[in-house]
Amino acid sequence: MRFTKSRILALSFVVATTAATAHGNDHGLDARNFDTAVSPCQDFFEYANGGWLKSNPIPAEYSLWSLDSEINERNLSILRNILGNAAAHPGVPDSATQKIGDFYAAAMDETAIDKAGILPLKNDLATIAALKSPADVASLIGAWQARGEDVLFDFEAQPDLKDSIKDIAYAGQGGLGLPDRDYYLRDDAKSKTLRAQYQAHVARMLKLLGDADAKTEAAAVLALETRLARASLDRVALRDPANSYHIYTLKDADAKTPHFSWSGFFHNVGRDDVRSFSLAQPDFFVAADKALADAPVAQWQAYLRWRLIDADATYLGKDFVAADFDFHGRILRGAKQIQPRWKRAIRSADFAVGELLGQAYVAQVFPPEAKQRALVLVNNLKLAMHARIERLGWMSAATKQAAYAKLDTLVAKIGYPDKWRDYAKLEISRNSYVDNMRAATAFEARRQFAKFDHPVDRSEWDMTPQTVNAYYNPMGNEIVFPAAQLLPPYFDAKADDALNYGGIGSVIGHEMTHGFDDQGSQFDAKGNLADWWTKADRAEFEARTAKLVEQFNAYVPVDDLHINGKLTLGENIADLGGLLIAYDAFKLTPQGKSDAKIDGLTPDQRFFLAYAQTWRTAQRPEQVRLQVQSNEHAPAKFRTNGPVSDVPAFAHAFACKAGDAMQRPASTIVNIW
Repeated sequence: MRFTKSRILALSFVVATTAATAHGNDHGLDARNFDTAVSPCQDFFEYANGGWLKSNPIPAEYSLWSLDSEINERNLSILRNILGNAAAHPGVPDSATQKIGDFYAAAMDETAIDKAGILPLKNDLATIAALKSPADVASLIGAWQARGEDVLFDFEAQPDLKDSIKDIAYAGQGGLGLPDRDYYLRDDAKSKTLRAQYQAHVARMLKLLGDADAKTEAAAVLALETRLARASLDRVALRDPANSYHIYTLKDADAKTPHFSWSGFFHNVGRDDVRSFSLAQPDFFVAADKALADAPVAQWQAYLRWRLIDADATYLGKDFVAADFDFHGRILRGAKQIQPRWKRAIRSADFAVGELLGQAYVAQVFPPEAKQRALVLVNNLKLAMHARIERLGWMSAATKQAAYAKLDTLVAKIGYPDKWRDYAKLEISRNSYVDNMRAATAFEARRQFAKFDHPVDRSEWDMTPQTVNAYYNPMGNEIVFPAAQLLPPYFDAKADDALNYGGIGSVIGHEMTHGFDDQGSQFDAKGNLADWWTKADRAEFEARTAKLVEQFNAYVPVDDLHINGKLTLGENIADLGGLLIAYDAFKLTPQGKSDAKIDGLTPDQRFFLAYAQTWRTAQRPEQVRLQVQSNEHAPAKFRTNGPVSDVPAFAHAFACKAGDAMQRPASTIVNIW
């Protein structure tokens, strides 16, 4: 089984771009995307994308449709061919081709999967049934965690926040089936309805396992998860790195959780040599330990059966797959139908053998010269950001020097890793989809355990090359751009500079700015959690970011739900900074210095339109609610209109006037980086 791992330290900041290429045109701006009935000064997102929104309904299998969706669809076709060819011609045993081919073949063998039923879970179900005492429960949870299945808490290696050259072990809060702890605690009618739907879903899944009293068990599961949720930090609190860094010796950790032995756990993962680790959220573990001691064994058995089937449902027969989609796809996200099996199989392959698949993908879509072109763009943006820091009137010279040091040492990883991951010890066969997923989960767990108390491998990536996304890692002071994020229309050698700087330039600037947002600014040039600010500069920074919090708190994307300005602060800082840095870099190009129009649009208009069109996104209401309630990224419309309304050059480009929605009053304009 594979439980979805959420990073204990929410500190690798992804850009999470969501936006679909209109009308099949990957090069340049397409006027059919526009809605000229809307003034660009009243709603720039609608002006730039309204035509596209009207002509691009969300496909039934998706909860949103965007530029990234379109690129991902092209990727899926490429990956399907790679995997299909490998399945038909697996080649030499233990080769990359054999592993990706056999994995895909097993995932696609629906007949064998249906015939196996719940047989792959038989041993785990028997072990759960045999539990007699709280000690038995703790022992089983430890055993599952040791094989990489994060059933009660998250457990992984990450750099030591105060000594970033070394990886240490982190254990963090977890154990919930709903997307966020607040789903268990909100009192509004829609939240109560969703909890009832969730409880019914748990009961349905347990009934499929053969449980005679599934409804009672589901109520017990919800009660236990609610207890864990009450002990969990909310997402805003988790944004503070200090809230996830509490170093304990194993002896002290054992004293903190007397019913769960950390000494025994580290022995079980083969790391008796580890002497200390971060018990990231201590209060959560105290509460979880108390639940281990006093919650009835029968309640834990129901919970463990639920966690088992929730993790493995998508790898089992059609009844389990359908039930899983009904809640996670339809109710939570609003999707109308499940994706075809081949797409789901590719998603699993990306987790299990992602870099093996990535090598074949890169060979087809990302030649070495593309990497060099992207690096040139990164360097131009670094120069622009350096100049922006130099011009900051609110920052002292001392703090600027530290900021320069951080920017100058920023590393850019482009396209794909210089050193590919070694999968030699991962065994994959055509026998069982579930077994392959478990083997991949255990393989990743062993890779994580081997890192504890060893130097950080700076060559590693946290995303595969075929991922349409990017991220900033503050402990490595690095921005990482997979090959899939560097394809047209984000980055296009055939396009004019306005489009490339407004597109991929703003994304690169976004990731760079993450190094200086509310979280990233707490890390120095070496990636250590350290204060490099003067007290006065920090106070001024926080006053400016507070204005951005206030700005986004006022936005209401759906129903009566406001954006959480504190939760989304890091992304909003990065969006605004990225747009400004990309604009400055664009103004250094020949086109940026000219007034020459293309298709009746000035260079600046093309730049801002390119930015807006990267965000063109249609979302179902359910997906918007899920995003606003549990995600650090604001919906795409507000990631367009919010930043541009803080940029005077935008108002000038489109002749906006005081009182227009896209021209904020001078006293409210946010200017940070």
